[in-house]
Amino acid sequence: MSFDPLPLYLTVQISVCSAVVVVVLGTPLAWLLARKQFWGKHLVDAIVMQPMVIPPTVLGYYLLVLFGRRSMLGQFLEDYLGLQLVFTWRGAVVAAAVASLPLYVKPARAAIEAVDSAFEDVARLLGRSEWSVLRTVTLPLAWRGLVAGAVMAFARAMGDFGTTLMVMGSIPGRQTVSIAIYDAWQGGDLEKANMLVAIVTVFSIVVLWAVSRLTGGKI
Repeated sequence: MSFDPLPLYLTVQISVCSAVVVVVLGTPLAWLLARKQFWGKHLVDAIVMQPMVIPPTVLGYYLLVLFGRRSMLGQFLEDYLGLQLVFTWRGAVVAAAVASLPLYVKPARAAIEAVDSAFEDVARLLGRSEWSVLRTVTLPLAWRGLVAGAVMAFARAMGDFGTTLMVMGSIPGRQTVSIAIYDAWQGGDLEKANMLVAIVTVFSIVVLWAVSRLTGGKI
């Protein structure tokens, strides 16, 4: 059997892009939940954690409704920005980012909460702005949790199946590893399925080991 590396390349591409999106959006969100009190905070927290409890197909359906061609947002993106998300790798990035967001926000929030606020207060007394305090004090002290969350988000994106399948579909020659495994099993190509499963399994073990080393087993 000739091994096709395309699913691996596409999966890594999607996972890296989604991890970047998650870190950019999830870091201020984690800081907000960790350091600020506001009305509706528990509701925001519950919404962020939803991808961990609702079925992936339900999450994918929500994204289809939100970004599909029949939606206002989908039409706006396509008509004015020339950006189509549904059934494209860009849509898979969005799907993977939404699915993996709580796996970044949770450890990032815990890491920020663990930072002694006295250090931040000293920086403020020295005239530092909130952005400067966050950039030079909070995030450097919380780096282990942030890196662990980013790695977990990347790994979650690598293994996503249901949400990605709903948004990107299963098009031959344009499949992630998880979808390729499912199609190989459905088509009776067990050798290909076993090879991809072995790669994903080894990768997941390495990721969990790395996260455990970074956090001392606390996350």
